[in-house]
Amino acid sequence: MAAAAAAGATPATARKALVTKTATLLSSSLARSRRSLSCSAAAASAAPRIAPQPPDLLRWVQREGGFVHPALRVVDHPEHGLGVSAAAAEGDIPPGDVLIALPGRLPLRLRRPAAAADAVLTQLADQVPEELWAMRLGLSLLQERAKSDSFWWPYIANLPETFTVPIFFPGEDIKNLQYAPLLHQVNKRCRFLLEFEKEAKHKLSTVPLEDHPFCGQDVNSSSLGWAMSAASSRAFRLHGEIPMLLPLIDMCNHSFNPNARIVQEGNVDSTDMSVKVVAETKINQTAAVTLNYGCYHNDFFLLDYGFVITSNPYDQVELSYDGTLLDAASMAAGVSSPNFSAPAKWQRDILSQLNLYGEGAILKVSIGGPDIVDGRLLAALRVIIAADPEAVSGHDLKILMSLKEKAPLGPAVEASVLRTLLALCTFALQHFHTKIMEDEAILKGEPPLTTELAVQFRLQKKLLLLDVIQNLSRRIKMLSLDKSTV
Repeated sequence: MAAAAAAGATPATARKALVTKTATLLSSSLARSRRSLSCSAAAASAAPRIAPQPPDLLRWVQREGGFVHPALRVVDHPEHGLGVSAAAAEGDIPPGDVLIALPGRLPLRLRRPAAAADAVLTQLADQVPEELWAMRLGLSLLQERAKSDSFWWPYIANLPETFTVPIFFPGEDIKNLQYAPLLHQVNKRCRFLLEFEKEAKHKLSTVPLEDHPFCGQDVNSSSLGWAMSAASSRAFRLHGEIPMLLPLIDMCNHSFNPNARIVQEGNVDSTDMSVKVVAETKINQTAAVTLNYGCYHNDFFLLDYGFVITSNPYDQVELSYDGTLLDAASMAAGVSSPNFSAPAKWQRDILSQLNLYGEGAILKVSIGGPDIVDGRLLAALRVIIAADPEAVSGHDLKILMSLKEKAPLGPAVEASVLRTLLALCTFALQHFHTKIMEDEAILKGEPPLTTELAVQFRLQKKLLLLDVIQNLSRRIKMLSLDKSTV
């Protein structure tokens, strides 16, 4: 009956029917050749994998020409969570042993377009600012996730269904961070995702189904956020600074004192390129294999990786070099006639050298980290409080920027500088709405994971400030002892 109806139709009607039928068949075909891009919010506990029963990742790496040390397993480690560990029954792994080796075809990265869909993906990636490079790589990951026949499916199936980064936190837990610099970054990323969703939808609305990079599926801020978070939390930048997702290797957890390291052999675009993980020290039975993701503060680790490091030696509290704030801090410290708001010309010249004054000045400074006090902030305080151009002119800026230099402008100036820094730390503590004891009580109550991360993050900032206060107080005491022995 359908054939008879078509036979009696006009040519235009027949063409329309054919186009409709072709589109229907193509849509049906694409539906069969794709996997869902749906995502969920941040998990209240450990996130499940994309596939309920994902393929064995170790066997896939080996089958595709990679190497996995026979002693390695993917296990849920009590301290590090899901990751790569040495098996209990295989004995210790000696330093120098290759643990994992991936041939060049296994890393997932944004590659040169090989088809129309890839070209569309590249056009989308070109709209992403460089600072959000993870979204560019994430688009490639999202494209592969959408395909039912993706070469990387055994890897993608093992990825978390969601990530515990702040862009997925419930609103209340975003507020629980209580730290303006991180809140600014979270809001910035959320705004980007909402705007990029609009751009992607507009771009993809004009793309034929057969050229659609996501097999005709709709992408939204949630799926885009998942892809960006997967890339930011798991990608490595090796030779050439090209970010890549490294299957299995990215399941090695972080440590500032790692027992393994990554080695890249060959150029990233060469056919013989490989990426290896090599044991740096002896790895005991059941020990997690760890890599150093970088010496970063907790803002970076939470924003990009979704975890907080307690007692992080590289953590910092960000401040702004603001004359009014510094005048208030120095007055609270008992420093007479502070003039941070109105420095003399010779002081402005030095502040310009420190990039704290004038057009293009970078006013972001910090407390904490290995140096304890941002060198630019320390030098500025010494210069302004000294108020003596002759005393300052005899010192190199590097000396004025170092806390290791003991009172370069004299004990009286140094004591005033340290007391002003103490006041700044006190002001910073007062910006948090809760006390340390309150935070510790919340954590003891075993809150949801996102709440735990937010509270742990702000608690570490407060503990850092207390440590700096104690350090500065000791230095002030030493100065007074030195003066008493003169």
